[in-house]
Amino acid sequence: MTAVPASPRRYPRMVPPQGPLGVFAALAVLVVVVGGAALIGWLVSGAVSAVLPAAPAYLILLVMVPVMIVLMVVALRLFPWMQSWYYLVPALVFLIAFTILPILLTINYAFTNYSGINSGYGDTSVKTPVTLSSDRRQLTFSALPEGSASLSEFLACAKPSCAGDSTVLYDPEGATPVFARIQSVNGLNVTLSAPVAESFKVSDATRLNAIRRVGLANFRSIFSRASEELIPVFVWTVVFAFGTVVTNALAGLILGILLYNKRLKGRNIYRTLLFLPWAIPSVITIQMWGALLNQQFGVVNKTLGLLGVSAVPWLTDPLWAKISILVVNLWLGFPYMMTATISALSTISDDLYEAASIDGASRWQQIVNITLPLLRNSFTPILLSGFAFNFNNFGVIYLLTQGGPAVAGRTSTAGSTDILLSWGYNTAFASSGGQNYALASAIAMIVFFLTLAISLVNFRAAGVFEEARR
Repeated sequence: MTAVPASPRRYPRMVPPQGPLGVFAALAVLVVVVGGAALIGWLVSGAVSAVLPAAPAYLILLVMVPVMIVLMVVALRLFPWMQSWYYLVPALVFLIAFTILPILLTINYAFTNYSGINSGYGDTSVKTPVTLSSDRRQLTFSALPEGSASLSEFLACAKPSCAGDSTVLYDPEGATPVFARIQSVNGLNVTLSAPVAESFKVSDATRLNAIRRVGLANFRSIFSRASEELIPVFVWTVVFAFGTVVTNALAGLILGILLYNKRLKGRNIYRTLLFLPWAIPSVITIQMWGALLNQQFGVVNKTLGLLGVSAVPWLTDPLWAKISILVVNLWLGFPYMMTATISALSTISDDLYEAASIDGASRWQQIVNITLPLLRNSFTPILLSGFAFNFNNFGVIYLLTQGGPAVAGRTSTAGSTDILLSWGYNTAFASSGGQNYALASAIAMIVFFLTLAISLVNFRAAGVFEEARR
């Protein structure tokens, strides 16, 4: 009797979820894989850096990449249907690294005192010579720095004993500074929680300008000066965005309708010439406008002088500076609106105009009753996106006026032409703002919520949500 071969053992295969549930399940698995690898890489690299301060900054990548590969293999074993979703991994990595992580860091910094001073590093301006005991656990400061009543005050400790706080030690040979945990402070003596490594020669010490939690202090600071800074800057931001959209749309609409006329001779030449402001890089254009509008040497004021008109402070007077920005942004933006108008007009049937002409409608009546109503659907998303773009149009403000001129009663980081985004930039990166990254992060959060609220209002006014429901 012939033996019947045993059939191969079959393992149950998990059926992949279908529809939207399947998409969310796949994304959830990918997020867990990439996020878990990033978390493990961060924890391992942090632990290694604590033991080996000279460890390279890219150590997190050296740990994260192999861990992510292992997790992807494990995920593929558990969920075989995930294989076709792995093409999303590169995009997801970049999304987490360049979008999600900056957002999380911004939210975190908004509730801290992070700045150019409180940067998490030692204060090199008050380095003080110290001596290290033979057991390498006790530091003796040569003297108290000027202006400090006690060593705990100089070290900016959270409590008088300084237990749990840190000091920064320096090597005379220029080695990477060491962050040493403090156990206690007594007079000019500091007892460390652990001995300093034998290879590190201590010559100086200083306080650690630590990044600390401050709760809602940054938001209170912003809203306490709301009438002088936040409200005027916000109002000008809305005026700037709305004014730009309206003027650009009107200019583009008028020029587009004129240049779409098939009986106009040389219309392609006119289109090309009027398209040039959009084709030239805006950085070059704005710099040229800055030279043209210079109060003393600009061509505009020299031309006005020939006509007997006194020089206009285009960029140095708050009102004229705002007008200048709107004019320059009109020059930069109308070609796009003109091109959009011409493209939208090409979708309108000529039969409508012929029928209107037979009925005796004038050219103006055809524009009002045919052209404009049919352009509404095309222009609505363009105008909404244009408003959202100009609400955060940092480039023209920064390149033309740098947010200035200054206004009495405001901080140096909130000029008369600053919009919310440029105000946050000046607060974070301008030397006059003290590089207050925490305050700038709080401003960024306010900008986000204001932009979100305005976008929702615009969408509701335009009927976007109603169309989606249909």
